[in-house]
Amino acid sequence: MRSLFYVISALAVMALAFWAYQENYRTQKVAKEVRQLQSQIAREREALAVLNAEWAYLNRPDRLRELADINFDRLGLLPLMPDQFGRVDQVAFPVPEPELSGFIDSVEVSGDLEEPQ
Repeated sequence: MRSLFYVISALAVMALAFWAYQENYRTQKVAKEVRQLQSQIAREREALAVLNAEWAYLNRPDRLRELADINFDRLGLLPLMPDQFGRVDQVAFPVPEPELSGFIDSVEVSGDLEEPQ
């Protein structure tokens, strides 16, 4: 009886060792993927920072003013003035139309119905 217990215990220890071995390599693989994703995120953030810097450089007010002056004949752009802006309460928003979702493709019958003779 003892020998059977020893054999079963040894098999259980070997099975647990095999499971731990597999989990170790799975964990290392996932950790490697996480490091790759983190480095990719860092590269994308750097690229985004460069694009934001380029956008800010291209949208400098003096550069845009110069471009508007150069292309005035084609575009007719004028400089913005403070009196060109309004308040939100001055905007005439459209009145929403009533929703007729339940009446789409419906037919209204009116008048007296005569029975066929």
